[in-house]
Amino acid sequence: MKKKFVSLLLAAALVFSLGVPAFAEGAEALPAEPEAAVAEAEPEMAPKDETNEVVVTLGDTVTATTTEQAPAADTKTTAPAADSTKETAADTESTEQKQITYVALGDSIVAGVGLADVQYSANGTSTYGVDMRPNFKGYSPDCYVGKVASKLGLDRDHAIDLGLPALTAPDLVDMVRDGKMPQMNMESGCYYVYPEFQDYIRKADVISIQIGSNDAFVPCVAGLWNATNHKSDALASIILSGNLRSSGSAVSTILKGIKDMELTKEEKNASWKLITSDMAKICDRIYPQTTSALISVVQEIRKLNPDAQILLMGYTDPVPFIPCWHNYFRKLNKFEKQLAETYDLTYVAIPKAKTDLDVHPTIKGHEYIANKIVNAIDVKAE
Repeated sequence: MKKKFVSLLLAAALVFSLGVPAFAEGAEALPAEPEAAVAEAEPEMAPKDETNEVVVTLGDTVTATTTEQAPAADTKTTAPAADSTKETAADTESTEQKQITYVALGDSIVAGVGLADVQYSANGTSTYGVDMRPNFKGYSPDCYVGKVASKLGLDRDHAIDLGLPALTAPDLVDMVRDGKMPQMNMESGCYYVYPEFQDYIRKADVISIQIGSNDAFVPCVAGLWNATNHKSDALASIILSGNLRSSGSAVSTILKGIKDMELTKEEKNASWKLITSDMAKICDRIYPQTTSALISVVQEIRKLNPDAQILLMGYTDPVPFIPCWHNYFRKLNKFEKQLAETYDLTYVAIPKAKTDLDVHPTIKGHEYIANKIVNAIDVKAE
């Protein structure tokens, strides 16, 4: 294969596993509302919540591995002397009041895909069943939810990670509104049912939203699948599962995956067409659908929780050498700023978040995002 073709196919493959939000330029008129804050403010403390049941199915993109849920940090209590019972109880109440509840909504970036200790298990409902519930409170300390919790002194009941791999913006609307997806997303292969979503949102003081990248990436994965006559399955599985980082040389692994596809001339031409023209068409088609869904996400959250501070997480540009993606993320950031101004939200720009070859943030990338979130939070504990 020509070097140029290999590099572009590589870039296209990398794009597939992202989990950032997507948006559309020229979004339809947003319902007029107050003005927004663009993040860089000083933070405070956060979160509180509970867990629940789940039914999740995620194509063959994740290799299920059962792991222990990280223990929630407990508030230490000392048995009080008979005369000081009331005082001790009051002190404990005071300590709890100093914590706010932070809930992170979104896709695989939020979940921490690509990090070594993402928590999930097989749910037994199907061959590809994946249950992300263990990650709600057992998330990696290296993901940005864990780092926000650490910086704000929050325990695992007050910093909740509701990131769901392969989730799209319309899927998130369903999760916020109903606590479940009405049916499996046939393109992404994911299906989530978490009734507790709404309880977490109701109790939150701060809610961050990072969603939309999969809206366009998933159709591109499907496009490559069709262009290669289904030969891209193994490569997509390696990338989407987050296993790319643990496979030695990531670049050589991807190149070997491309070589192993053994594409015919027709398949190479179809793949080239996808990368050079069809991907741009997909981005243009999906953009208005995603922006519309993001508006609905905000509206549905407000119905459950009128008072929480909502942070709209901006987008990185992990594949700037592909023009259609560069333009796509540029438009999404522009739209989010507009949405924040309309709904009195806080837009948090994260243009310098470092990402790995699987397009998910590195540990330094998560640290950078966490700092941005902490500086943006303006909710005060009562």
